[in-house]
Formats: sequence, C-alpha cells, structure tokens
Amino acid sequence: MMNERNDEVFSKRVKAGKRTYFFDVKTTKGKDLYLTITESKRTGDFDGRPEYEKHKIFLYKEDFEKFNEGFSEALETIKNLWDSGEYKKPEPAEEREEQSVTFEEL
Repeated sequence: MMNERNDEVFSKRVKAGKRTYFFDVKTTKGKDLYLTITESKRTGDFDGRPEYEKHKIFLYKEDFEKFNEGFSEALETIKNLWDSGEYKKPEPAEEREEQSVTFEEL
C-alpha cells in the first residue's frame, strides 16, 4: 500500500488485544529501505484525550536477515514450548477484549 508521504512505501496496522502494532516500510533519500515497528498501548486519558505509550524499533537493511533468523527461532521455540503443554497458549483473538485505536489518535 502506498502512502501519501514520500518516505513511507508500506504501512500495516495490527490490533492485538490492548496493543496495536504498526509495521512501516520507509525509504531514505538514497532509496534504501528500512522498517519501523511501533508498539502502542493506551495508558489512560489526559484532559479528555486518550494517551498512549509508544515504543519504536528501527530495523535497517543490513540487519533484516539476522533479525528474521532470531525472530523466527524465538517464535519456533515458543510454539514448541506451547506444544509441550508446559506453558499456557494464548486465548483465541475473538475471546480477548479488543480496543479500537486509530493512527490519528497516536
């Protein structure tokens, strides 16, 4: 999906329970691509307006492969631990309380 901002070439919002994750692919002036991953969690209200706590990771092209390897290995380990029955699996998404967040509110 193309965005109206010149440096942003793709954006994906993922609502997951009380958190929302944003995956944004951007480009530098030199046409190098990088990824930002933002976690946003509503922390309350201030003067009637919602407040959010945000954390952002910047991932650059030279780190894509190593990051993917580490992330994939961590997810595979989690899956194996769940399958062993020793750890609790997450509730299905439809059973969790969802909270709507728009990008403009951030």
